[in-house]
Amino acid sequence: MTSAARTSAVRSHPGGARRYRQVLWLLTTRDLRVRYSTSALGYLWSILDPLVMAGIYWFVFTQVFQRSAGEEPYIVFLLSALLPWMWFNGAVSDSTKAFLREAKLVRSTKIPRTIWVYRLVLSKGIEFVFSIPVLAVFAILGGAQVTPGILLFPVAIALQAILTAGIGLIVAPLVVFFRDLERATKLALRFLFYASPIIYSTTDLPESLHGLAAFNPLSGIFSAYRATFFEDQLDWYLIGVSAVMSFAILGLGLLVFRRSIRSVLKAI
Repeated sequence: MTSAARTSAVRSHPGGARRYRQVLWLLTTRDLRVRYSTSALGYLWSILDPLVMAGIYWFVFTQVFQRSAGEEPYIVFLLSALLPWMWFNGAVSDSTKAFLREAKLVRSTKIPRTIWVYRLVLSKGIEFVFSIPVLAVFAILGGAQVTPGILLFPVAIALQAILTAGIGLIVAPLVVFFRDLERATKLALRFLFYASPIIYSTTDLPESLHGLAAFNPLSGIFSAYRATFFEDQLDWYLIGVSAVMSFAILGLGLLVFRRSIRSVLKAI
């Protein structure tokens, strides 16, 4: 029975979906425990990196250069996109090792192999959720006002989870056959950081680039996050395009995964 058929069987069998969620949660919590078990700072590491990055960009664009991008308070503007970026970047990067890091366990277990990708998305997503209080603290200190756009915050989380899972399902099996894809993915993520509205907004782009920015699904997702504090950042067109692209990428990811998983299990 193929992994795709096994996944379908597990979910259609009475209690199968519940067992799938239990295994997913078990692997996710295991990842989090292992990640922080030998760390003195533990949870703080999940927010220290984005805080340092945000501090650097805040200093450069507010103290060194006269910036014309973003909105005030700029630190809140930065963190509202930088924190979800860390989730996306971490999950996609780790997806390149989803099968190679624990090859023996992947081969020997009977659980649906999609779990090895979804657990990465979930564990990094949990770290993102744990970092939200940090964003709230800076919003309070900076005097940022909460807008009705906060209702879109969970929508942004859902869309990002769908998008990240889709990309992970594409990257994870292909890296097994094309090992250079791991380095290529890191380079692509580095490019995508600057090509995404993180240190700037899509409204800061020249008109000629507005249409191109819409085809980056992160643009609409970050717009939905930032709408919590900045009404002008709400762009329904970008959000709509991001939603369509996120579901399309997830569908493509599932297709690639199902067609390649048997070959992957033979190769690892």
